[in-house]
Amino acid sequence: MFKKLTKQDIKGESPMKSSFSRNLKQELLSKYPKMTAEQLDEILPKKKPIALIKCEDRLSLYACNNQILFAQFYTDEYIPHLKFVHKFPRECFKSLQVDKGAIKFILGGSDIMCPGITSKGGIVPSDDVKVGDLVFVYAEGKESALCVGKLKMTGEDIKTQNKGIAVEVIHYLGDGLWNMKV
Repeated sequence: MFKKLTKQDIKGESPMKSSFSRNLKQELLSKYPKMTAEQLDEILPKKKPIALIKCEDRLSLYACNNQILFAQFYTDEYIPHLKFVHKFPRECFKSLQVDKGAIKFILGGSDIMCPGITSKGGIVPSDDVKVGDLVFVYAEGKESALCVGKLKMTGEDIKTQNKGIAVEVIHYLGDGLWNMKV
C-alpha cells in the first residue's frame, strides 16, 4: 500500500492542537490496553506537537520529533508505523508469526498466505482477533515486527482452509513509508 510513497506525494504539513494529542493517547490506550501511559508519553511527549502531513490520495501522516508515527487513509483507523510498533513489547498488539520462508515475500510487498502461518515456525492469531483487525506480523526467530496488515480470515479458517490470503499487507519494512523522512 505504501510501496511507492515518496516526498513528492506530500502536499503540506501543519501542527496539531494539544487536544488532538491527548485524544490520540486515549484512543491508543483503549485500543491497545497493554500499553501504558508512561510508554506513550516517551513517544508522544506533552510539550512536542504532533504534525499532520497531508499527502496525495487522502493519506494523512502523523509525526512527532521528526518521526512518522501513524498513517491514516481518509477517516479510517490509524495505522501504526513499524518504528512506533518496535518501541513496544510484542504483547501490546494483536499479532501472528510467519515462518522464515515467508520473510522475503513479505519484504517484497506480497500479502501473507495461510501456509506461511500454519507451517512449522508460524503461529496462528488467537481467537480474540477478528477479520478486519490490524495485526502485527512477526517472523520466526525475529524480535521486531515485519509488517502491519489486515486480517482476511479468522484463525480457525487459516488452520482449516490452509490456502488463500490470510493477511493483506499494508506497511512493511523497507516500503515507502518506512523510508520516508520528515
